[in-house]
Amino acid sequence: MNAELNPFNRSFDHLEALADKIGEVLHAPVTIEDANHRLLAYSKHDPGTDAARIATIIGRRVPDNVIASLWKDGVIPRLMQSDEPVRIRSIRDVGLGDRVAISIRKDNQVLGYIWALEVERPLDEACLLHLKLAAQAAKIKLLRLQTQRRKEDEERCDFFWELLTGHHRTALQAKLKADSLGVTMPGLFGVIVFQFGHDVSEQLNQQIQYTVTAIQKTRPLLHVLSDKQLIALVPGTNASRFAAEAGEFSLSFYHQMKERFGSEPLNWGIGSSCEEVTAVEQSYREALTVLQIKAQFPAETGSVTHYHELGYYRYLPYFLEQKRLHRYENASLKQLRTYDREHHANLVETLETFLACDSNVKVAADALHVHTNTLAYRLKRIAEIGGINFANVDQKTTLFLDLKTDKWSGNPDRL
Repeated sequence: MNAELNPFNRSFDHLEALADKIGEVLHAPVTIEDANHRLLAYSKHDPGTDAARIATIIGRRVPDNVIASLWKDGVIPRLMQSDEPVRIRSIRDVGLGDRVAISIRKDNQVLGYIWALEVERPLDEACLLHLKLAAQAAKIKLLRLQTQRRKEDEERCDFFWELLTGHHRTALQAKLKADSLGVTMPGLFGVIVFQFGHDVSEQLNQQIQYTVTAIQKTRPLLHVLSDKQLIALVPGTNASRFAAEAGEFSLSFYHQMKERFGSEPLNWGIGSSCEEVTAVEQSYREALTVLQIKAQFPAETGSVTHYHELGYYRYLPYFLEQKRLHRYENASLKQLRTYDREHHANLVETLETFLACDSNVKVAADALHVHTNTLAYRLKRIAEIGGINFANVDQKTTLFLDLKTDKWSGNPDRL
C-alpha cells in the first residue's frame, strides 16, 4: 500500500510525530497511551478537546474516574478483545466527549491505545480505516518502548529483591542504587503481599500489571511477582496514616481484579511501615507472617490484614523457636494427647475450645455441641489427667499459647 493510501507507511522519528500525523489525517485531536493508560503522545494544535483529554495530558495518564467509567460501560473490555475501532459515546459525568478508540496489538497482547475525539463530526468509514492503519504504525514504536521498559522493569525487580532479602546493609548503599534506577524513595513505606490461588500465568501477570499501574491514589513504588504472590512496596503519608492507606490500596486492588478480570487474590498481608530502606526486609517478613498465620488460624484471624492486628499471634514463631531450642513440650498436653490416642477421645480439642471461649462453660458447650453437664465432666477429667488447675490464670494462659504454638508448628503431637 503506497503513502497515498496509507499515510502512515513511512518512518516517524517519535510517537509525537505519529500522533500529529494521525490528528492531521483524521482532523481530530489524538492521544496515544500504553496498555496501562499512561500517556505516551498527543497531537498538537488541536481545534478542540474535552476535560478528560486535558486531565490526561496534564496528569500524563487517564484519570481514575474516566477509566472506571470506561470499564463500567464495557469500553475497555471491548478494546482488549478486538482490533477493530470502538465508538464511545460521551460520558458527561467524567468530562468525556464522543470519540473513537482502537487497541494497538501484537497478536493477542494489547500494547496500547489510540483515542481520537469526534469534535466537529463523527469519523466516517475512511477515517476508521486510517485509524486501523495508524494502529499498525504505532505497534512498531510501542514494541521498541516495551523492550526498553522491560529491561528497566527487570532492573527494578532485581533491586526490589535486594531490598526484600536484606542485600543492602546501609541506607546510603540502597539509596545510591535507587537513584541509579530512577526510583525516588519517599519518607515512609511498607510491604504488602497478595496471595493468589495458583501460580501467576502470563494472562494473570498482564492483569496484575494493568491493575497495579491503573490505581492512581496509592501506587506501588516497586512490585514483583513470585510464584503465587504479588509483592508490592507502597508509600505512606505518615506512620499514623499508613495502615489506612495500605488497606485502601489493597481493597482497591482486590475489587478491581475481581470486577474486571475475575482474578482476585485469595488474601493479603501488610507489614509495618518503615522509614529506612534497610527495614524493607522486616516489613516483608511481617507481611508473610500475616499470611502464614491467617492460613493456619483462618477462623481466629480471617479479618486480619495488618501485622499490628495479629496480637499475640505475631509471637507464635518466636515461641516455637524457643520450644524447639529447648526441646520443650507441655507436660499436661502430652498426657492429654496420650490419653486421646489410647481412648479415642478428644480432650485436647475440648480444652482448646474451652480456653478459646474464655472459660465460659455454656459458650464452650454450644461450640462443641454438647450439654453443659457433659462438658463439666470432660473438664474434670482434663484436670485430673493433665494435672491442670483451671483456677490458675497463668497455667491456663500457658496451655492456650502452647496449644496455638503446637498448631502453628504443623505437628501438634511432636516437636
